[in-house]
Amino acid sequence: MIPAWLAPLAPSPAFLAIALALDLALGDPTYPAHPVRLIGATIAGVERGLRRLRLDGRGGGILLTITVAVLAVGAASGAILAAARGPAWLAGAVHVFVVYSFLALGDLLRHVWRVERALAADDLAAARRAVGALVVRDSDRLDAGACRRAAIESLAENLTDGVTSAVFWYAAGGVPGLVLFKVASTLDSMVGNRTPRYLYFGWAGARLDDVMNYVPARLTWLALAATALVVPGCASGQALRVGLRQHAVLPGPNSGWSEAAAAGAIRRRLVGPIWLRGTMVTDVWIGDPADPPAATRADLVRAMQLVALTGLLATALAMAAIAALRVVS
Repeated sequence: MIPAWLAPLAPSPAFLAIALALDLALGDPTYPAHPVRLIGATIAGVERGLRRLRLDGRGGGILLTITVAVLAVGAASGAILAAARGPAWLAGAVHVFVVYSFLALGDLLRHVWRVERALAADDLAAARRAVGALVVRDSDRLDAGACRRAAIESLAENLTDGVTSAVFWYAAGGVPGLVLFKVASTLDSMVGNRTPRYLYFGWAGARLDDVMNYVPARLTWLALAATALVVPGCASGQALRVGLRQHAVLPGPNSGWSEAAAAGAIRRRLVGPIWLRGTMVTDVWIGDPADPPAATRADLVRAMQLVALTGLLATALAMAAIAALRVVS
C-alpha cells in the first residue's frame, strides 16, 4: 500500500494504454527538451564535472549513476506531484507524457521500415544510411540482404530495451521505476562501452542496465515464442529452442535472448559477417543452421509483425498485472 500523496506516480493500466497508443500514432518526435535527451544531457554534464575532479574510475562511475538516477527520477516524479496540485486532469496528462516519452515501439517500427522503403526504391545508399541509424557497423559493406538482417537484429534487440523492459519496470515501480530503467539504458548507451575511457567509469551504468534488463529479456524470449503461434510463417517451438540454446552467442547477458528467439521464430539466420572500422568483428550466425539467412522483404515484414505483436502482448500483460495488483492491494 503506497501513501496517498504518492498515488499519482503509481502505474495505471489506462495511462499505459494511452501512452502506447500515442507512441504508435505519433512515434517519438525529436525536440531539445525530450526527456531522454534531458537524461543524456545530464549524464554528459555530470560526467564532465566528475572528470574535472579526477573521479574518472569505477567510483566516479558509481557517483554518476546515483546522481543521474536521483535527478531524473526526482524531476519526473516532482513534475507529476506538482501537477497533482492543479486541475484534476493535469497530473494524469503529465504522467501519460512521461510514459509515452519512454516507449519506443512505434518509432522502432518506423525506423526499420525506412530500410525496406529504400530497398523497394532500389536505393541501397539510403538503405545503408537507415541501417546506420539503427546499428553500429560499416554499413557501406552491406548488400540488400545484410541491410534487412541488420534491421531485424535491431528490431529484436530494441524490443526488450524499448518496450518490454519499459513496461515491466512501469508495472513494477510506476513512473519512478520506468524513469530509473531509462536512466540505466541511457547510461549504458553513453558510457557503457568497453573502451579505455569507459571501461571502469561506465561499469556501474552498464551493470545497472544488465540487472534491469535481466528478467525482461527472458520474458521477451517467452513472449516472442507465444506471439509466433499467431504470426503466419513463424515457429513458436523453434523460437524457444534457438533462444535457449543460442542466447549466449551474442555478447552481454540479455540481448541474445530476443535476437536468437526472433531468428528461430521467423526461421531465418541473423547476424553473419559484421565489419566495424574496417575490421571484421564477428562472422557468427544465430538461428537454426538449416534455415537460410534473412534477406527478403517477406523476412523483414514477418519480423516486424512478430515484434509489433509481441510489444502489444507485453503491454497487455503489464496492464493486466497492474490491474491484478490493484485488486490484491
